[in-house]
Amino acid sequence: MDVGEADGASVTSVEAVFREEHGRLLAALVRRFGDLDLAEEVAADAIAAALARWPVRGVPPKPGAWLMTTARRKAVDRLRRDRAYAARLALLQVEADRAGPAPAAEVEGDLPDERLQLFFTCAHPALPADDRTALTLRCLAGLTTPEVARAFLVPVETMAKRITRAKRKIRDARIPFRVPAVDELPERLPGVLQVVYSVFTEGYAASSGTRLQRLDLAEEAIRLARILRRLLAREREVAGLLGLMLLIHARRATRTGPDGELVLLEEQDRTWWDRSMIEEGRGLVEVALTGGPPGPYGVQAAIAALHAEAADPAGTDWPQIVALYEILLALAPSPVVALNRAVAVAMRDGPEAGLPLLDALAGEPQLRTYYPYPAARADLLHRLGRVAEAAEAFREALALAGTEPERAHVRRRLDAIERSG
Repeated sequence: MDVGEADGASVTSVEAVFREEHGRLLAALVRRFGDLDLAEEVAADAIAAALARWPVRGVPPKPGAWLMTTARRKAVDRLRRDRAYAARLALLQVEADRAGPAPAAEVEGDLPDERLQLFFTCAHPALPADDRTALTLRCLAGLTTPEVARAFLVPVETMAKRITRAKRKIRDARIPFRVPAVDELPERLPGVLQVVYSVFTEGYAASSGTRLQRLDLAEEAIRLARILRRLLAREREVAGLLGLMLLIHARRATRTGPDGELVLLEEQDRTWWDRSMIEEGRGLVEVALTGGPPGPYGVQAAIAALHAEAADPAGTDWPQIVALYEILLALAPSPVVALNRAVAVAMRDGPEAGLPLLDALAGEPQLRTYYPYPAARADLLHRLGRVAEAAEAFREALALAGTEPERAHVRRRLDAIERSG
């Protein structure tokens, strides 16, 4: 969006409101008009109007209400101009009324956030799993298409087509936008959890930009997970996901230095970790691992708890972490899990044990654009004294790093190697 000559501080205020209100605005518009494309268009128009007006006249006392009123007016104008479009929406509304409302979810307060309502709606089983998650991330969590592509480790063009395909499926199949019945929630829950965790992941390690972390996204994901936990208290994977995010987010103050530079886990000042958040996370790990076989989020939360419990890097229980990664690899096999297991093996048994495991993953398509893979190889090669190969791997990592703090960190490692050589 072109902000013209608007004052920088005012634009920052507008952008902050946009981040806060966009998902809620879009969700309300979809619920009102039943059409995702229309909702996206008029939401974007309302934001553009705010960018033109607010830097001059100031942000209104209730910015969300202003955006909603503006978007609704633009939607009505659009429907008046396009009679065929309005007729199609009217037909969808008739079909939805004929089908009747979904039975109310038997949880206190129903779903108190419209974004969560649409998280569940977009997790409709008629959509392929990856498509529905990608659509929800893009439209409701406010991530850009490149950010969603990074979450799935696919090219941006591929992700754009996937999102378009999901929208077309919703339109052509006339999938209703409604809160699912209580007996439908468990089927859709894994997709919702994946969406919430993907939002957190983008906040924990941004895909691009000048900052390593986007704390607003991470905290939004935690807020949504707390709502899910309150609504679905018996779902152990909800507890696992919330615990995982809390245990990771507890380290937020130490992950970057005074100038925003990347600080690795082994170099962080653990006295600055948020102990109350860690304790809450550990309690949720116990819930997630009690009462039946563990789920993937519960296992990941247990790994995060072991890191949080170690007083220093040397005290980390790497044998237990390796064992947990083996369980996770059986529950949710992926190249990224295999990469993390290989690094854990290197920490337990030495770089000579971990490097062959990393090299065995070289052909995995998902890792070809995944910055941590060449960065991990470079570190193990350097520890083994294979300096020239380490330098080459660091150059690969530098080309793939998405944020400036990541690039600066790799440059420092690479410069140190080149100076020593």
